[in-house]
Amino acid sequence: MKLVFAGTPEVAVPALDALLASGRHEVAAVVTRPDAPAGRGRRLVASPVAERAEEAGIEVLKPLKPRDPEFLERLREIAPDCCPVVAYGALLPKAALDIPAHGWVNLHFSLLPAWRGAAPVQHAIMAGDEITGASTFLIEEGLDSGPVYGTVTEGIRPTDTSGDLLTRLAFAGSGLLAATMDGIEDGTLKAVPQPAEGITVAPKITVEDAQVDWAAPALRVDRVVRGCTPAPGAWTTFRGERLKLVQVTPVPERTDLAPGRPAVGKNSVHVGTGSYAVELLWVQAQGKKPMRAADWARGVRIADGETLGG
Repeated sequence: MKLVFAGTPEVAVPALDALLASGRHEVAAVVTRPDAPAGRGRRLVASPVAERAEEAGIEVLKPLKPRDPEFLERLREIAPDCCPVVAYGALLPKAALDIPAHGWVNLHFSLLPAWRGAAPVQHAIMAGDEITGASTFLIEEGLDSGPVYGTVTEGIRPTDTSGDLLTRLAFAGSGLLAATMDGIEDGTLKAVPQPAEGITVAPKITVEDAQVDWAAPALRVDRVVRGCTPAPGAWTTFRGERLKLVQVTPVPERTDLAPGRPAVGKNSVHVGTGSYAVELLWVQAQGKKPMRAADWARGVRIADGETLGG
């Protein structure tokens, strides 16, 4: 088939690579978000998918919005058979959805209908799921509601951050997406409607969502930290300033600390929660680089009676 691949961030690159490597289909063009400011100089930088496509000598389309007439006209000229999508980052209008004969097929990082939305991996970790995966489905105008072509499962490890899990899913899902394209081409794969039961939604995680509630149980604190790492980054406050929590671990044997109350040892920092304590392993103070929590505590000299989170 002739394909137009749509994707933007680094997590979409493995899928593009898998389609380029398959040799079975022609990736005629790539659709990605426009260049965005990045770094201290805030200079415009192309997306990771755009950079990979340019390396491969593929035409790159960067519409401000996918309903732009110029973009739709170019898509009609290319006349793709199918448009595989991974984390493109913009809503596709019906005018675009109708162009390829086999539609737009999205690789979504959950086992649909669970965790429809922008942040499925983060929500799966924060909810304490033990199993997740990736799904390929035909995009409709609803939110991740289209019929599913295939799935692949992935276990969630006790120490997984959303970054760890997303990396594994990106590579596992790339094979699934390539196999889905093969099945669509040879007619052996049919999309199956999603069940009406088991629907959960996964909206984008905001900075406010990432604030740790020390009155919550330790397992919840741990899941929020892991689910919000690397972005947007879990945080609390100390002396009125934001303190990013990079890594924590539950300490079930310690139950003597009130929520938010720290206890500094020679090489450890424990903090009370609504159940038992967690140990702060790595933190990042405002304007500083990540550091071991014990080093941070020695530097700030936590006084008796001070708490985290106000």
